[in-house]
Amino acid sequence: MDLAHVDLNLLVAFDTLMVEQNVTAAARRLSVGQSAMSSTLSRLRALLNDPVLERQGRTMVPTPLATSLIIPVREALARFNSVLTEPPTFTADRDRRSFTVMASEYAALAVIQPLLVELRHAAPHVELRIRSVSTDFLDELTAGIVDLAVIPPGVVPIADHFGQKQLYSDPYVVAVDEANPLVGDTMTLEQFSSLPYLASSSGHDDTLVETQLDSLGVARRLEVTTGFGLAPFLLRDTQLVALLPASLASTVGAGARLKLLEPPMQLEPVIETMVWSTRNSEDPGHSWLRGQLIDIAARRTWSTKPVDQR
Repeated sequence: MDLAHVDLNLLVAFDTLMVEQNVTAAARRLSVGQSAMSSTLSRLRALLNDPVLERQGRTMVPTPLATSLIIPVREALARFNSVLTEPPTFTADRDRRSFTVMASEYAALAVIQPLLVELRHAAPHVELRIRSVSTDFLDELTAGIVDLAVIPPGVVPIADHFGQKQLYSDPYVVAVDEANPLVGDTMTLEQFSSLPYLASSSGHDDTLVETQLDSLGVARRLEVTTGFGLAPFLLRDTQLVALLPASLASTVGAGARLKLLEPPMQLEPVIETMVWSTRNSEDPGHSWLRGQLIDIAARRTWSTKPVDQR
């Protein structure tokens, strides 16, 4: 049977016919004409390839096939009615859901990776798909292809049909190889400018930290340019110095053998915002996901003070 040709009204009519077992009475109950009800019965007979109701004496009785369908059809109609009338629910430790989140590698390390750890116990049946942020992420949010995007504020104008909330603020730290003989426990601006510098990049645009350094007139001995995600691992066994978000540096610092210091200049922190379609604002599953990220971000604080990674 091709379900594309099944009219839900036919199931309603079938249920009414089974209750009334009379075309005239069924028509009256559904507030339609008797001829329309007779036409509906004909469509049901064609759909099921069965008489549905048969005359026995002066009454109509359901056929064996129709009788076998009474309870399943009634249950299906009840479930469909509950879907339309009852508010949706989401129980994290039981329900199965899949969410697609757009985030940079840096933001994924800051808040998505801790979320993955917590999902194992809090929501074992929730699947998370993580994608890099694309230039048309707003279109994908609108189309429902993506559920949530984690981006810096001001990347693009956000229209009213999107919700947004600041997720976290992340200060910068100076990162060097822990065995760098030229660096102690503090760093001056003159020392920062004299060391070979590893700059961060985000494709074709300057990153926030590079823009700030230019605005402050901070000189750099630029030797290497790379993305945030790779930068910590290029410092090892070199005299390079880099400015990294504290969340990233503290997460990978031990494995990359980094020494983290407070910057010798005043820098605005990295701010990340989550954006979603307002269509999903009241959805319990989406609300739960946003709440989890807010909770994780609130619990994860990163300091610009020197961190002993040894």
